[in-house]
This record gives sequence, structure tokens and C-alpha cells, in this order.
Amino acid sequence: MRSTVLPILIVALLLSGCTTMVSRSKLPPPLTSDQFADQVKVVSIPLPVIASSPNEGITSGALTAFLLHNGKDEVSTLLAPQLNYNKNFGTTGTLYGAFYPSPDRSWELTLSQSTTINHDYDAKFRDKSLLDKKLELNGFVFSIADGSSRFFGFQSDSLKENESNYTDYEDGFNFSVGYDIAPHLQIQFGDRFRHVRIGPGAVTAIPYIKDKFDDTIPGVNGFITHAQRLALIYSTMDSRDMPTEGFYTRLSVESSGKTLGSSNDYRHYEVEVKGYVPLDENKRFISVQRIAYFQTLGPAVPFLERSILGGENTLRGYGRNRFIDSCYLLVNLEQRIRLFRWTIFNVNADWELAPFVDLGTVMPSLSDIRAKSFEFNPGLGFRAVVRPNIVGRVDVGIGKDGPSVFVGLGYPF
Repeated sequence: MRSTVLPILIVALLLSGCTTMVSRSKLPPPLTSDQFADQVKVVSIPLPVIASSPNEGITSGALTAFLLHNGKDEVSTLLAPQLNYNKNFGTTGTLYGAFYPSPDRSWELTLSQSTTINHDYDAKFRDKSLLDKKLELNGFVFSIADGSSRFFGFQSDSLKENESNYTDYEDGFNFSVGYDIAPHLQIQFGDRFRHVRIGPGAVTAIPYIKDKFDDTIPGVNGFITHAQRLALIYSTMDSRDMPTEGFYTRLSVESSGKTLGSSNDYRHYEVEVKGYVPLDENKRFISVQRIAYFQTLGPAVPFLERSILGGENTLRGYGRNRFIDSCYLLVNLEQRIRLFRWTIFNVNADWELAPFVDLGTVMPSLSDIRAKSFEFNPGLGFRAVVRPNIVGRVDVGIGKDGPSVFVGLGYPF
């Protein structure tokens, strides 16, 4: 769905949408639920797709977004079939669906297949309606192939000249169970499985990773991770997906061991702190900050299981997986500014501008941190927010390798 939101934000004003009323009996679950009226408002928006990302290049095509409104006139279901073309991956057909039957439950589904290498079949769910809303279940099941993947080497001084390409084939799952042990405080247990295979990439103009680097890179011949996670989360955010005020802190430790099927023994330690501070009563101006520290410990840790920066949610001036080492420190600063609220195609949306600065570095350990190794990525984000569920965004970041453009759903943090 990364390639579908840019035209929604930029081209939508120039296009005509269609609003129809459809009997709920013709829209069975999960398209609708008992939260919908007998007559369901369905807004359909045909759009061209014009998108770009640092690793994938330019994608073009078309989609139709179907937005189904519940009885409160909120978008509760989003369906977006699309057909795209990219010179590296050929033609791609995708069906994306997001379902929000209640404030405590959500589902997402992606079915995507390209004529060359790429595919993405995944499903996500969240449920916090059990045990008087104290129990939270989260799940993610996936099978993907990404022929645009990159590797530049390790450490913060890895060079653009060392860029290599490969296909990342992955299958796996990520499940977690959380329980609220006190107001705003949750303990969480998780189990993660990941089977990775490495093959030749789709970007033939860039050397294959096994031709550019030797086989001594841990994980370059594939690996399996089966890891168990324990986390403690403290949150006062007023919304899980679209917070406008509050704070969030997460401490987690994860262990991957050969005894449970992993290729290697190693551990992950993570600390993340986020703050959302409204600067006025109407919350038109919200200052958002995040600081995150991630440490990987163990011998022969697969390169895709180490501490990684780069991409739409970390350093937005670089493509995904640009910097890899055993440890990273990341700081994100963002000012979210609501320019106006506007009803378009019978959909109520907040249109936001978000200047940001991302700072981060990777290193062997925290004791090796150096000020000169930090990447400084200023940028500007554009967002369309359809409350209470949907955020479409475009983020343009500037790094030493040049500008990067990311298009996707959801806030970056």
C-alpha cells in the first residue's frame, strides 16, 4: 500500500468521486458489522498511482479506493484494488483491505503479486475487547519477496559505492499478548518466527550482494529466527493510532536461541520513548518527539537481525536498511500542523503539514558513539487524516545520498 497514498493526497482534488448508498445485506462481514446502518454510505475514488521510493524507483498505475462509513459516518472499512507498473518488477496487482469493526478491534489484509519476483501476502489483527479490555492480542502473518533490497556493508561509514541488491524472501509470524497490570501500564509477551532466503535481486543495474560481498556476512545464505520477547509498556496517549497528546515508553528484551529453531543465539534490547505535546487548545499544532535505542548482542548475528536504520519510519533521508551495525541511537523530531479540515468526496479529512528532523547513527556498542557519525535528515511531510482510523502520508527527507520520498499509511511514529 506504500505506493497508493501519494495520489490520494495530491491528485484527489482534481478528480471526481462517487458516493452511493448500499444495503448492508449486500455487504457481508467483514465489510460491515453491527456498527453500520441499514443503508451504508460507500465512497469510491478512482485515482492514478504515481509514486517513488529510494529502493524501488518509480511506480505508476491506477487504483480505486472504496471507503465504507459506519452509523457514526466514520470510515470503518477501506478497500483499495490497484494495478501498477514498475520497470524492475513488471506489473503488480494488489488488493489492500483495512477493517475497523470497533474501536478495540482492527484487521488488515494485503494480497499483492508482481510478474517479476515481488509478492506480499500478509494479514494483521488487533483485539483489545477481552477481559474488560485489559487483554490485548496482536498478530501478523506474512509471506513476502522484495527484489529491491539493499546492503551497503556494516557501520555508520558504509559507502554508497558499496551498494548491492538482492531479493529478500521471507515467511513468518509475530504474535503478542499484552495485559494491563495497572492504569497505563502493560506487560507484553511475544513470539516471532522469521524464515529468510536471499536470492538475486530485481535491480540488475546494481551488483548482487553475493558478488559484491563474500559469504562471511552472517545470514547472506539465509537464516531462521524464532525469538521470544518480554516488554513493559507505559502509555498515556489519547489514541493508539492517531495520538494528539500523551507519552509512551517501551522497554523490551528478546532472545533468539538454537534450542527453539533459530540459526544462531543472540539477544535484542530496546528502549523507545515518544511524546505528543499539543501547543494550542484546538490541537492544530502538535510537537512530536521520539528517542530510541536498540542493541543486538551475540556472535554471528544475521545481518537482517542486527540494528538497522533507514526508511520511512527511522531515517527518512535514506532507503530501507541503509545503515546496519550492532547498535543504533535514533532521535525523531516532528511538528504536525493541521492546515485545515475539509470535506472532500463526502469524507471528512484533516490536511496536515509536518516539517521534521531525523538524527541517528549505528555503532558496535553505545561506548563507540561519535557525534560526527550521526546522520542529519531534515524533511517535510504531507498527511491526510481521516479520523478515527486512516492516515495517508508522503514524507520527503534529505540525506547525504540525496532526497528520498516515502509514501504510505499511518504516522511514522
